[in-house]
Amino acid sequence: MNIQELFLLALMPVLKTLLIAVVGLYLALDHVSILTAEGRHHLNNLVFYVFFPSLCASGLISSSTATGIFSLWFVPVSILITFLVGSALGWILVKITRTPQHLHGLVIGCCAGGNMGNLPVIIIPAICAEKNNPFGDSSACSINGMGYVSLSMGIGAIGIWSYVYNIIRAYGKRDDGDVSTYSKLRENSHTETSKRALDSTTQTLLPSSNSKGDEVSAELIYQRSMDETKVSIPTIIEKKVKSLVEYIDLSVLFRPPTVATVIGIIIASISPIQNFMVGSGAPLRFVESSVVLLGEAAIPSMTIIMGANLLRGFKRSGVGIWLLFGIIVVRFVILPIIGVAIITVAKNLGMVGTDPLYHFVLLLQYAVPPAMAIGTITQLFEIGETECSVIMFWNYAVAAVALTLWSTYFMYILS
Repeated sequence: MNIQELFLLALMPVLKTLLIAVVGLYLALDHVSILTAEGRHHLNNLVFYVFFPSLCASGLISSSTATGIFSLWFVPVSILITFLVGSALGWILVKITRTPQHLHGLVIGCCAGGNMGNLPVIIIPAICAEKNNPFGDSSACSINGMGYVSLSMGIGAIGIWSYVYNIIRAYGKRDDGDVSTYSKLRENSHTETSKRALDSTTQTLLPSSNSKGDEVSAELIYQRSMDETKVSIPTIIEKKVKSLVEYIDLSVLFRPPTVATVIGIIIASISPIQNFMVGSGAPLRFVESSVVLLGEAAIPSMTIIMGANLLRGFKRSGVGIWLLFGIIVVRFVILPIIGVAIITVAKNLGMVGTDPLYHFVLLLQYAVPPAMAIGTITQLFEIGETECSVIMFWNYAVAAVALTLWSTYFMYILS
């Protein structure tokens, strides 16, 4: 296939996604008022608790007959790399742009957590459905591709709801409503301490009949301060770990997408359970069929919600241009380049097999825009909601072009 055919092939699923997102945006308009704030809230709950977990589980279960689940071990490794590299780049970005403290978690989360859910779920089947796709038979391509994407989506959801959730929560705690009161108290305390220090300094400058006693007291205070500074390294590490654990909410690991991913992996990896539930002769085949049916509703629902949520970002623009530009560069320039290098090395070392579709899904992890779940997290903590909407709007606007170009390039180097 020539470059023009690959470009058109990559453009079709992106256009489909945009069209469904525009429908969601239209339904959220004030004069239409179908997807109001309350309506989006209820639909988002359905997606989060029912549709999205069903999609994760059904994709893993359905693909287990065609691909070995343990042969896809590089998927979580690759996702971990995207989170680590994205976090490092996000931290550098907030330092360069001098982002407000309470938005540090949002920016780092947007750079680290990509949309490994509804976008790849739409893109992969759409590409496989094309007759001239570079990945072979449409049916086998769709089944295998959904297996790769479902595992990627499940692991990505774990990362979003454990790491990104906690980092936004941690930075939000440092700059919440109580901080202003705390700062005033600390400022008053600092003023009183300064006054006492000034008084004590004045007294030491004045002659005193008990100078020897003062010298002994000063020496004892100095010795005590020296003893306090001699703290062992393990003690320091222990204190740091305890302070970090205070900001981590382990309950997020038991969110529905995470639980569904674990259940899907268990069913896909244990043959007796798989034979009991999967296949035309399985006694509980109706369970799998029901889960698949619920999972099919996730793709249009998530995309409609995405379009409706982008409306706020379209109306407001309270984020600095350099911060927006930095996030776009991280997500659509630096991360994809790093991804190409990592997957190329892994392929040459024989770590990712020989299936080009598998390689394409791995590369796609580095080129997607920020996860829409980050917007849900900011709404949950009421931290940077408007800023998140602006970031999402412009990133998804750029993704229409950037994701098409990167998908074209990925298929070109893999074909």
